[in-house]
Amino acid sequence: MNTKPLSKTDRQSISRLQSQLDEARRRLEINAPGVVLFKADLSYGDDEIAIVEADGLGGAVLRVVEGNYPLDCDTREEKTFSTEFEAVKAATALQADLVAQ
Repeated sequence: MNTKPLSKTDRQSISRLQSQLDEARRRLEINAPGVVLFKADLSYGDDEIAIVEADGLGGAVLRVVEGNYPLDCDTREEKTFSTEFEAVKAATALQADLVAQ
């Protein structure tokens, strides 16, 4: 944690870099880190849910969690994917398995 304020030059530099990142993500059609791309119940009692979060680099993480996401939950499974699309597709398949049961 930073204990002293950043200089005006440092703040401007960070702001400029963030703008460049945002533009690159728009151009590449990828999301910023932590953006939830998919969320669905995997059990009828809402005990288990599938979450897909973007990694900010074009990939995503699929997590199956139990509990009160995002505040008080345990990760039961976690899998990384090289594209956001693949992660959402895998999560959708998990949800479809629940419906089919």
